Amino acid sequence: MSEEVKPYKEENSGKKEQVTKMFDTISGEYDGLNRMISLGLDQKWRDNVVKMVAAQDPDVIMDIATGTGDLVIKMAQQTNASKLIGLDISSGMLEVGKIKVKEENLDSRIEMVLGDSENLNFDDASIDAVTVSYGVRNFEDLEKGLSEILRVLKPGGILVVLETSIPTKFPFKQGYYLYSGLIVPTLGKLFSKDKIAYGYLSKSASKFPYGERFNNILKKVGFKEVENELQFHGASTIYKAVKA
Repeated sequence: MSEEVKPYKEENSGKKEQVTKMFDTISGEYDGLNRMISLGLDQKWRDNVVKMVAAQDPDVIMDIATGTGDLVIKMAQQTNASKLIGLDISSGMLEVGKIKVKEENLDSRIEMVLGDSENLNFDDASIDAVTVSYGVRNFEDLEKGLSEILRVLKPGGILVVLETSIPTKFPFKQGYYLYSGLIVPTLGKLFSKDKIAYGYLSKSASKFPYGERFNNILKKVGFKEVENELQFHGASTIYKAVKA
């Protein structure tokens, strides 16, 4: 299990509460800073997630930790799903996302929902596909969150996760540590309202149990047919798993 990393040094509040506060604070600037920090590559990686999901032709899709809705909007535009749910714990991020959904004229298909990934208010076996883009590392209880996803998925339904990982080969590994450990927090301090947020995001990424360790957690929870694909030499990884 990964070491718990929290955004703030507040002993009287849990990770979930702190993450909510952080994303509420940076919601207005998140999209722009995210594009800058990822050099735009995050959009390409999300496109790869959409292709995996579209290949299953799901009718109901849930995007957990949807943030400002980038991924759920892409899936609405590139799949035949009749219903899409963008769920997030941050009301600030959701408000930005609702504006984007409305601007794309997708509010008849996409519902943006305030909710907790570890206590999903949805029926058992009611969702065809679940996605999580750069969100599982923010779960307070990783296994509980994944178990909830498994519960709401229909048999044969898929989970696709896009999450940060660490390259293993030279010079990408060294470049990753330099970029994520120094440059990303510096950019965050310069351009973000929350001077701590991007330091937390970098540190939480470095502590996440990526690769085979995350595959094993998915299997332990009960997922089958677990596989993963490296993105840009391992700077991120896409995981795919199926509910038996």
